[in-house]
Amino acid sequence: MFLSFEGIDGCGKSTQARLLAEALRAEGRDVVLTREPGGSEGAEEIRRLLVEGAGERWSAETECLLFTAARRDHLERVIRPALAGGKIVITDRFADSTRIYQGATRGDLRMMVDRLHELTIAVEPDRTFVIDIDPATALARGNARGGKEDRFESLGLQFQQRLAAGFRALAQEYPGRVRLVDGSGSVGDVAARVRAAL
Repeated sequence: MFLSFEGIDGCGKSTQARLLAEALRAEGRDVVLTREPGGSEGAEEIRRLLVEGAGERWSAETECLLFTAARRDHLERVIRPALAGGKIVITDRFADSTRIYQGATRGDLRMMVDRLHELTIAVEPDRTFVIDIDPATALARGNARGGKEDRFESLGLQFQQRLAAGFRALAQEYPGRVRLVDGSGSVGDVAARVRAAL
């Protein structure tokens, strides 16, 4: 089974991905927990180019190409081998992030994103959990984390609001695969909602 977690920066998806992986492992399942951009050696190198530096470091088109290159390496070296081995793969972000960040908010590039995905990735998760939370709350969390990986948070609240709207629309576009999960309340509350959606 291939599962992905999506949502705006600071929504709690990384925590929820980790908690689900831990819960499934406790049930005796073989789980690979990974992330994007990154997850494989080559993709982690590309990650640094994408998440560090000034907000306008790259154009939306260049971002799209870099994310797709990282995703292809991740797919070849981690995701496909794990699935072929009968493991559950849980990834913190996948193609839906590119559909929203570059396809809908950084530029009107959805056609480019979808075409590149079709040509080079051609895989969708079995289930995608979008952690839905107030953008102001998420941005405050993201900014409180600190660190160098704050390129997208630096684009501000209005950008995060556009992202949130994009992810909500995604749940309507792919109702068979995408589940919108209320991200409010305690970490345990959200984890229970994720498990119910699974």
